[in-house]
Amino acid sequence: MSLNMPSNLIAAPARSGRLVNAMALAGLLAATLALSACGRNEEAAAKAAPAAAAQEQDPLEVHIAAEMASNFAVKPVAKAQIAPLQEVSGRIEANERQVTRIGAAVTGRVTDVLVEVGDRVRPGQVLARVASPELTTAQLAYLRAHSAATLAERGVERARQLIAADVIGSAELLRRESELSIARAEQRAAGDQLRLIGIPDGAIAQLRDKGTLQSHAAVLATGAGVVIERKVSSGQVAQPGDPLFTVADLASVWVVGAIPEQLANGVRAGQSVEISVPALGERNLSGQIVYVGDTVTPETRTVTIRTQVDNPERDLKPQMLAVMRIQGEARELLAVPADAVVRENDRDHVFVQKGENHYRLTPVDLGAVSGGLRPVVKGVTEGTSIVTTGAFHLNNERKRAELE
Repeated sequence: MSLNMPSNLIAAPARSGRLVNAMALAGLLAATLALSACGRNEEAAAKAAPAAAAQEQDPLEVHIAAEMASNFAVKPVAKAQIAPLQEVSGRIEANERQVTRIGAAVTGRVTDVLVEVGDRVRPGQVLARVASPELTTAQLAYLRAHSAATLAERGVERARQLIAADVIGSAELLRRESELSIARAEQRAAGDQLRLIGIPDGAIAQLRDKGTLQSHAAVLATGAGVVIERKVSSGQVAQPGDPLFTVADLASVWVVGAIPEQLANGVRAGQSVEISVPALGERNLSGQIVYVGDTVTPETRTVTIRTQVDNPERDLKPQMLAVMRIQGEARELLAVPADAVVRENDRDHVFVQKGENHYRLTPVDLGAVSGGLRPVVKGVTEGTSIVTTGAFHLNNERKRAELE
């Protein structure tokens, strides 16, 4: 007996086989694509890793090759005996003990100004002239005193003649001699008043002998020096006590500076000071501190210090800038060699060793150089290993690596 199966049942197994094959092929393709994507991701991640590591690296750190290590010396930070050198900005000023402020002795109008700032003057030199009614009054007072003294002298001479003739007693002679003493004292006082006003002795003699009146009072220099200030002009009305001129003897000058209050305890009178004046080039001066202020300037929190310097050639001028270097007493301080310091971004730095051939640029606060060493204020501690030789070249290496 033959069995006739439907054609659709015969074709079903064939279609099912083809479907299985298609699904297997699709799976294989998906697996291939997945593996390819994974490979690409791993390759991208491998390429991105160095870039990320470079971004995370500290720009202040530097790694050097082993063959370069011999170019650098590393030593621990230690204490040393240091005489700290403090640098203080200052300026040249006139020695106030040799400064004279000169004014008119009478009220009047200034008619002539005979000197200017910078002129050298000698004692008794006329600096200005003043027209004043007080001058006329003082001269007339001197004439009256001179006349009274002359009459008193004649009275004494007459009394002596009368005593010799036995006309008067000795009491009358004593009275007249007393009057003469008073008259002469008044004449001297009137003459001193004229000298104070500015009338020279020659003019006073002419006034006494010929009655010649002076029309102007002179403003006289009381000592030798240089005119460093003038506060008067022709036509100005001057009052007694007004400082019209300032004359300074610049044979010695002051160098004045201001030291921070926290450093003032290390400075005292008598300490040696080395002074440099930029206007004089490489020339250095030496002196001693003669004054340390007892108060603190509230605006700047500084203490005034002063030293005195001889100036025989007058090349130190008031208001010149100066730098005072004060050598303190030797003390044991934490210090680093000056050659270990690198200046970067207006700050001092040293290279601290972080590991083998691995260093980091570290900011520090340091004092002034003294004997090739700089005292440490803050930034590193005792025992910290730092580069003491080749720090400059190591910093160049750090910059090169940072650029790369």
